[in-house]
Amino acid sequence: MKYFGVTWLVLALLLSGAAAHAQTAVVSLDSAEAVTLRRHPRLRQSDQEIAEQRALKRGAFAPANPDFLFAAPTGEMWAPGVVQTIDLPNVYRRQAQVAQAGIGLAERGREVSRASVLRDTRLAYLNLQFAEAQVRQLTYQDSLFRSLRLATDRLFAAGEVTSLQRISTDAEARQVTVLLQQATEDRRAAQRRLGLLLGRPTAPLATSTDLRQSGPALAQTGAALLGGLPADDSSALVQSPALAYATQNVALSQSGISLVRARRTPALTLGYQNQGFENSPIRYRFQFGVSVPVWFWTYRAQLQAATARTQAAGYQLQTQRLELGSQYQQALADSRKFSTSLAYYEQTGLPQSAAIISQSQRLFRAGEISYLVLIQSLNQAFTIQNTYLTTIRDYRQALVELNYLRGQ
Repeated sequence: MKYFGVTWLVLALLLSGAAAHAQTAVVSLDSAEAVTLRRHPRLRQSDQEIAEQRALKRGAFAPANPDFLFAAPTGEMWAPGVVQTIDLPNVYRRQAQVAQAGIGLAERGREVSRASVLRDTRLAYLNLQFAEAQVRQLTYQDSLFRSLRLATDRLFAAGEVTSLQRISTDAEARQVTVLLQQATEDRRAAQRRLGLLLGRPTAPLATSTDLRQSGPALAQTGAALLGGLPADDSSALVQSPALAYATQNVALSQSGISLVRARRTPALTLGYQNQGFENSPIRYRFQFGVSVPVWFWTYRAQLQAATARTQAAGYQLQTQRLELGSQYQQALADSRKFSTSLAYYEQTGLPQSAAIISQSQRLFRAGEISYLVLIQSLNQAFTIQNTYLTTIRDYRQALVELNYLRGQ
């Protein structure tokens, strides 16, 4: 009976563990990007802005509303008539060009939104990976310090360590426990942030790749990327969505100048009215005229405003180039810096930390080092491992920023 009771207990634990594992949704980076690109409201907004501009283009041929008149040219009776003013074809052609430039600006805006959504998704996914790695790292530290605290309690009871060493061990263990609790909360917040992007804010999400295990692959992909990047800002930012948006805004402003100049030309006036007596065989006749733009100050003001708008767009483009160039150089410098740091930790730091942990415990059990040296050695090793995780995160953040600036 005792054997069957233990068997049922083990089976229940396995089933509960399997159920908890089934509740966790493992998400890959590619699938997260695909979901956010499909459902993010910012991209839906951009789609509607494009649809708006395309609808406006269909109305580019927009003559003035006709005037329906009642007139009594002979003084004998009132008769209806209609008068229509039509601009020259060049005006409607310019209006179509402005509308097309508006469509181009909306499309460039969608590319900016797409790049921003991808960057936000990649950073949110990276933050969850980092939080998960921190929890795993601190769980290992917590387990190790708990074991050390139990061992210290036994040694204290046997009179082999002092009360100060026992209190110090307990303080170190409790501090790690607090850090583990904080890391768990950070992981929960990172899950919610990624879940909001995926439309699953309450789901216990998990990443498909351990951040610590991605270090060697990151070193290779990062080195390949940095090796192919040009140092010149103008060459590196050719495909930048933000720069393309600012460039298209200049084109839209310039087409506005052409439209204002086209509207300064005369327009044609066509009419069909009663111009004869009641007994006249042909009372309704066509009339033709020209609408002359005599209010020159109005068109002059419109031209000045359009010119100022174009100059402002040009300065905005220059500002965007400066800001993007500065951001690119900073991201490039960060990537190279973290690449060097990652190579150090991969080749030297991590092997040394593993050796410090194993050898310090062995020497302490053999009585060859003191308790203080053991604690210092463990803290040094864990500091190296935590810094290694931070380096991977910072390196990947810099690469994400580089790809965002380059439109990748």
